[in-house]
Amino acid sequence: IIFKDKNKWRPGVTQEILENEIREKIKNFPGILVNFTQPIQMSVDELLEGVDAELAVKLFGDDLKLLKSNADKIAGALKNVKGAADLQVDQISGNPQYKITIDRHSIARYGLNLADVQEVIKTAIGGETAGQIFEGMRHFDIFVRFAPQYRNNEEVIKELLIKTPKGINVPLSQLAKVEEIEGPRQITREQNQRFITIQCNVTGRDIGSFVEESKALIEDQIKLPVGYYTLWGGQFKLQQEANKRFLLVIPVTLLLVFFLLYSSFKSMKNTLLIFINIPLALVGGIIALWITGQNLSVPSSVGFIALFGIALQNGMVMVTYLNQLLREGKHIDEASIEGAKLRLRPVLMTALTTTIGLLPLLISTGTGSEVQRPLATVVTGGLVTSTMLTLIVLPALYKWFPAEIIDSEL
Repeated sequence: IIFKDKNKWRPGVTQEILENEIREKIKNFPGILVNFTQPIQMSVDELLEGVDAELAVKLFGDDLKLLKSNADKIAGALKNVKGAADLQVDQISGNPQYKITIDRHSIARYGLNLADVQEVIKTAIGGETAGQIFEGMRHFDIFVRFAPQYRNNEEVIKELLIKTPKGINVPLSQLAKVEEIEGPRQITREQNQRFITIQCNVTGRDIGSFVEESKALIEDQIKLPVGYYTLWGGQFKLQQEANKRFLLVIPVTLLLVFFLLYSSFKSMKNTLLIFINIPLALVGGIIALWITGQNLSVPSSVGFIALFGIALQNGMVMVTYLNQLLREGKHIDEASIEGAKLRLRPVLMTALTTTIGLLPLLISTGTGSEVQRPLATVVTGGLVTSTMLTLIVLPALYKWFPAEIIDSEL
C-alpha cells in the first residue's frame, strides 16, 4: 500500500491508526491473511527468520498433521494475548499431487521388478535428459518426456504402458494404484528438524512482555506431544541477543571508565561521587519512556549507553571544579555552593544543546522514527534528572566525598 501525502490525511490520523482501521475493515474477509510491515523492516525480518512479521514462533516436530493442528492451537491462544496482530500460520498443505503405489505382487506376475516400473514412470511423467545442444560456448540439456495431454490427469497416467520381459504392454492401472491426493505445499527444516511457523506483529506493548505472557498461556492451555517444542524468534530473538551483549559490554565499559576516572582524580571518593550520577540519569530515561508510552527496546538501550557518557561528563566537570576551589583554599561548604553556582551555565548549556539537537528525533513521525524516537526520549529524559543531580545533589554530597588536598597544592 502506498499512502498519499500526509497533508491529504484526516486531521489527527497517524499511520498506526490507518493500519488499525484497515485491519478492522478486512479482518472478516474469508481466506485473507493480513500483515503490516515496512520494506526495510520486512527485509530484516525475512533475514532473521524467513517471515514477514516481527515475531516468529517455530514449532518443531516430525508429523506434519500434528504440527499443523498444534500450530493452529497456538495461534488460537495467541489471539487472546493483548497486542497480537496480523497472526498467521504457515500454509503447509493444499498442494494437489498424484500418488502412485506399485503393487509388488502384480508386477511379479508379469516378471517385472520395481526399478523397471519406476524408471518408465520417471521418464514418461518426470522426464529424462537425452543429450545436449551446443551453441558456441553455451550448452543446453535435451529434456524428453510425454506430451502434456498424455500425463496431465489421472486417467491417462493409468493408461501408461509398461513393457514386460515377454514383450507384452501392460497398462499401469494393472500394476499400481494411481490416486490424486492433497500433499504438503512445503516442508521447512532447521538443523534437519521439521518445523512450522506461527508469525505475528506486536502492537501497543513491548515484545518482551508479550512473549512472556504468551509462553505462560501456551504452557497452561496446550499440551504438546512428546518431542514437540517451540522456539521464539524474529525481533524478540534479536533483542535477547542484544541484551546478552549489553550485559557483558556495559559492565566491562563501566569498569574501564571507573579505572580511568580513578587514574585521573587519584581519589576513590571522587570516582564514586561521579558514578552516583548514573542511577538518577537512568531513572529519568525510564520515566520518559513511561510518560511517552514507549517500550524498552534496542534503540532505547543504546540511548541509555549514550546517557551514561553525558552523565559522567557532567559529573567530571562539577567535581573537577569543586576540587579546584578546595585547592584555592575555599572551605568545603563554600566550595560546594560556589561550584554549583558557577557550573550552572556550562551544565545547562550542555543539556540544552543536546536536547535541541535531539528535538527533530523526538517529534519525527516518518520512516525510521520508531528507531530514532526511543533513543532521543531516553537521552532527553535522562538529561533532566542528571542535570538536577549534577547541580543540586552532587554538590550537596561533595562534603562526604572530597578529594584529599595536600599542603603543596594549596
